[in-house]
Amino acid sequence: MTIITSKTNPLIKKVKKLQKKKHRKDSYLIEGWHLFEEAYQAGVTFGPIFVIEEELERLPEGLPYQLVSSAILAELADSKTPQGIVAEVKREDPPSVDVSQGMWLYLEEVQDPGNVGTMIRTADAAGFTGVLVSPGTADIYSPKTLRSMQGSHWHLPILECSLDDLEQEVHAPLLVTSLKDHSSSYVDLPPFEHLILLMGNEGQGASDLAHQMADRTVHIPMSGQAESLNVAIAAGILMFHFKNR
Repeated sequence: MTIITSKTNPLIKKVKKLQKKKHRKDSYLIEGWHLFEEAYQAGVTFGPIFVIEEELERLPEGLPYQLVSSAILAELADSKTPQGIVAEVKREDPPSVDVSQGMWLYLEEVQDPGNVGTMIRTADAAGFTGVLVSPGTADIYSPKTLRSMQGSHWHLPILECSLDDLEQEVHAPLLVTSLKDHSSSYVDLPPFEHLILLMGNEGQGASDLAHQMADRTVHIPMSGQAESLNVAIAAGILMFHFKNR
């Protein structure tokens, strides 16, 4: 098989566009063997699979692939030290879900891709039903978010949903994280069979609309001197607490 070594190769130029969000409407890129193996086990639909010759034996038999040089793989990858494989993955249509049932995480305007990916991965680990993201939240298909999620977006539904849209639906009780005086300590709240836990923006917190919609507002008491917790750490504490009550 011919090894692609040129940056001007039409296929390379086409796939490289997926590094920009505006081109990721139908597919996106993953890199590294862990994410690739997670995708393969999840039964995703692959586009082109690019692999360097030295790593070819790790590829499952029967999958079509394209050999590329290490330099070309580096062109397609986002990380500084790509792990031998980059693949295009087709996006699936979002499933129909019932947000009045189960336990959901809502990410409102969370900006850092690492935080977004970590919270989705933690929701997966905690056994949450799914994740809702506001339109202003960091792109879940960006390379940094994908690395932080470690494949968890194939394990539970993730849907974009504005608060305005959520307000129009019958939904589970909305718990909004807040540092306002009237919020309750999470340890004082009763168990919830169904809930939507909203985590707000790293700097601004939850919006005014979120507070208006909230069935309860909640905070994590801190006995130390830190002003606040990282949003992903706070989400982990709250998700495992409410899931295991």
